[in-house]
Amino acid sequence: MTAVVHRVLVAGTGESFACAADDTLLRAAQRAGLGFPYECNVGSCGNCRFELVDGALENAWPEAPALSEKDRARGRHLGCQSMPRGDCTIKLRPQARYAPVQRPQRTGASLLRRRALTHDIEEFVFELDAAQGFEPGQYALVQLPGVAGPRAYSMSNVAGDGRRWEFQVRKLSGGVGSVALFALAPGARVAIDGPYGMAWLRRTSPRDIVCIAGGSGLAPMVSILRGAVAEPQLAGRRLDLVYGGRTVADLCGRDLLMALPGWGERLHYHPVVSAQPAGEPVPAGVETGFAHESAQRRFGERLRECEVYFAGPPAMTEAVQRMLLEAGVPPDQHHFDQFY
Repeated sequence: MTAVVHRVLVAGTGESFACAADDTLLRAAQRAGLGFPYECNVGSCGNCRFELVDGALENAWPEAPALSEKDRARGRHLGCQSMPRGDCTIKLRPQARYAPVQRPQRTGASLLRRRALTHDIEEFVFELDAAQGFEPGQYALVQLPGVAGPRAYSMSNVAGDGRRWEFQVRKLSGGVGSVALFALAPGARVAIDGPYGMAWLRRTSPRDIVCIAGGSGLAPMVSILRGAVAEPQLAGRRLDLVYGGRTVADLCGRDLLMALPGWGERLHYHPVVSAQPAGEPVPAGVETGFAHESAQRRFGERLRECEVYFAGPPAMTEAVQRMLLEAGVPPDQHHFDQFY
């Protein structure tokens, strides 16, 4: 059956794009190459708010926390939750910085294999039905069996031929998406939509790279570092990963970096733990404290001369962002995607 497609006009810009009835305005705009502003892509941040001028929409998540009663009263909607029910006109200010480097597409995928990285983080390797490129550091929306709405997971590999996408995901107690993902066995089918995100590897930057991660924020940082060592333009750049966990049992990623060219020369791993139980020793080479504090101590003023990428729990990313601003690192050298 051919999908019903509607035309969406962006008032005052001369821009328009096609949107299938089962697609969201934000993602359809991205598929068309339009810089529709966004961040989390799942209804929590509000960066994709727009006004409906004419036409009708269906809201996939009416209770999305990013939309206030005041927004609703003013006819505002979220691009990541709005699906057209006919031709529409919207009020929006497209921005070039949000235009996709790789236009996302939707495709099916099969789980090839999975393996444990720590007691609560596993790596999942999917094979896509249709090849799709992505930039190191980007994420995808994964629709899991029996789960309402997609979940955002960052890729940990580099695109290669575009057929295999790898994710490193932490199991969250009681998390509906997490429970569904960790229940999958090889051969299981999911739908994948991507890539998305603006925290991708800046290949033309002359600066060294510092990555800061916690939990499953490891995935996009590993992708960036894998991309960096393979990129001729970045030859000679120093590459550092500061990885934070609550305890030593939460630390991972070292073995992944050790397999890359330049390990111990230009590529370095710095583990830090914030809540090691009293009486349990911390191994040599592991710092105590928080990841952002470790990065500040280790790199100091040199951070101002680096491209800094970071990912992890919201509290961690907020702390890193505050630290970078206080350290005088220019905002255009901070790179992260906001998740909730």
